[in-house]
Amino acid sequence: MIRLRRRTALGLLLGGASVAAVSPIEPVLGEHREVRPTRRHVPPVEVENRAAGQPWWPSQGGRAADDRRRQIQGYASTTSVAPGESIDFHVAVNPAGRFRVSVHRIGWYAGAGARTLLSSPELDGVPQPVPPADPANGALDCRWPVSWHLRVPESWVTGLYVAVFTSAAGWRACTPFVVRDDRRAAALCVVLPVTTWQAYNQWPRDRRSGTSLYNGYAPDGRRDPALRARAVSFDRPYADAGLPIHFDRDQDAIRWLERNHYDVSYATSFDLHSGRLDPARHRGLVFCGHDEYWSTEMRRATEAARADGTSLAFLGANSVYWHARMPHTPDGRPERLVACAKDWSDPAEVTTGPTVRWRDLDRPEQALIGVQFNGIVLTPQPLVVRSANHWVWAGTGVADGDRIPHVVAGEADGLNRRLDPPAHVEDVLLSASPYPVRQSGRRVQGTHLYETPGGAVVFATGTLGWTMALDRRGHRDPRIERATANVLDRMIGGDRAAPA
Repeated sequence: MIRLRRRTALGLLLGGASVAAVSPIEPVLGEHREVRPTRRHVPPVEVENRAAGQPWWPSQGGRAADDRRRQIQGYASTTSVAPGESIDFHVAVNPAGRFRVSVHRIGWYAGAGARTLLSSPELDGVPQPVPPADPANGALDCRWPVSWHLRVPESWVTGLYVAVFTSAAGWRACTPFVVRDDRRAAALCVVLPVTTWQAYNQWPRDRRSGTSLYNGYAPDGRRDPALRARAVSFDRPYADAGLPIHFDRDQDAIRWLERNHYDVSYATSFDLHSGRLDPARHRGLVFCGHDEYWSTEMRRATEAARADGTSLAFLGANSVYWHARMPHTPDGRPERLVACAKDWSDPAEVTTGPTVRWRDLDRPEQALIGVQFNGIVLTPQPLVVRSANHWVWAGTGVADGDRIPHVVAGEADGLNRRLDPPAHVEDVLLSASPYPVRQSGRRVQGTHLYETPGGAVVFATGTLGWTMALDRRGHRDPRIERATANVLDRMIGGDRAAPA
């Protein structure tokens, strides 16, 4: 039975509208009982999704900017903002000319996928330089001037937002940011992996100057891991048209969550790191996609939440893999850098340990997630069902050994039996899916769940293909959708409306 903490229950009474709902009370045998309508609190995100939506990027793709010519590109001054707070956008236009900024919220919106909130007046844009890399860590810090200042309206609902920059010539680029809800405690909080988005960002992909935490460019234009940056900055655009790598995996999950009427709010890795996000205010945290770079503060907060009964859902794979730092910039600004040396040579890390893999610090990710990264999936493979009689698979119609096509994809986690499981838990392996690896041989993907004595459910899909099966056209699978709903409903006590 799921334990509902008093402070969470009190938080859920704040905000939202009310509608009549039929109570699922069944009559006692031999006794007539009237079923009376009850009032259900309608969460703000569900109300928001009743508005008419519009695709946030033109159906024909627009004229997407690129890193060779950098027709238009920009970045935001922060990764998350609350209504009433301000956010700045820094935009470069090449050649100089007029442009606009439009802001869109990602969601369900009856299948449209987004809603346009506002558009700026016409603004003047000029080219801006690619800065030299910091000689100490390789970070590229643009420091472009502010192009447009936005005070976020109080009416904006929590969510993942995209600012789209469109030049007079029709070139487009974008940058994402999150609007938080610091006042109301939703049942689930979706934590978006901005630190991982930036780790993969190799802006500019010009074969000369771009760097990420994975690669730099050699003189001949080849990507070279030996030339990777040791830190990356949010004061720069995302590469090309501005969509972070793996962003679409988070987008798939968000559309599905909102389509299925979950009471959700949104935050970022930095919100978890800084303490702005208090996990104890929510029944569960949802980590949608590829969430690889975690600070000590992020992990401590999540482990404390689990101990206090907050549930966790990891819908991607290769989560909590690298230990990262979030240092201030040289001029003292917080939450603009992610540092990860990926070796033992990080002299600045004196309190929380070197920026290497968590497992190298004797804190393997399996101790939190239940499984851990074990390989790259070269081509999509079927997810092979195990423990089909478990409640996670209830209503899916699966049997042990059934194969759900293409769900094991991208990267995979598995159960390392040489490691101790999380202490004092009941756990179950829900899939055991062989897949080939680049080196000879095969490895086994595992979807996993455990429950703690304090009432927390910790679920890990063990694959980057799971969220695609929730909402990606051509990939949706009702068995994966039902299993996900079973997990999240268990986390929140089944307190949601039926899907539309």
